[in-house]
Amino acid sequence: MSAIVHFNRRYHFSASHRLHVDALTPERNREIFGKCNNPFGHGHNYIAQVTFVGPVDATTGMVTNLADLDAFAQRELLDVFDHTNLNTLPCFLDTVPSTENLCLELWRLFEPYPHATLKRIRVEETGNNSFDYFGDSAPMSPQE
Repeated sequence: MSAIVHFNRRYHFSASHRLHVDALTPERNREIFGKCNNPFGHGHNYIAQVTFVGPVDATTGMVTNLADLDAFAQRELLDVFDHTNLNTLPCFLDTVPSTENLCLELWRLFEPYPHATLKRIRVEETGNNSFDYFGDSAPMSPQE
């Protein structure tokens, strides 16, 4: 039996967004989202970290081929999200492009990667804010 290893890879992209809910009043949006409700939006230099798990291939010594993963990430993540206003993307037309929702969207994008099993998405929005998603089947708290 092959050893099982978790593999992490980080991708950097810059994007802007505006946190806003059309159904709320301008005053309520400002109250909830503060400066993140700026009508002109604001930007972040995001770091998305993907964690995959799988057996170490006896021949290659790898969980997955890095070139395969990088090509997948380029096509699915970077070509779509880098230097984009998140609010204009189809996935956020009816969803607030918060970093929490960005985490969920990146899970949806990376889950079909065929060469290893996705275990976690982490998105760092700032040096102080990062968000992790472990899929729908993950426990809600460490005690579960």
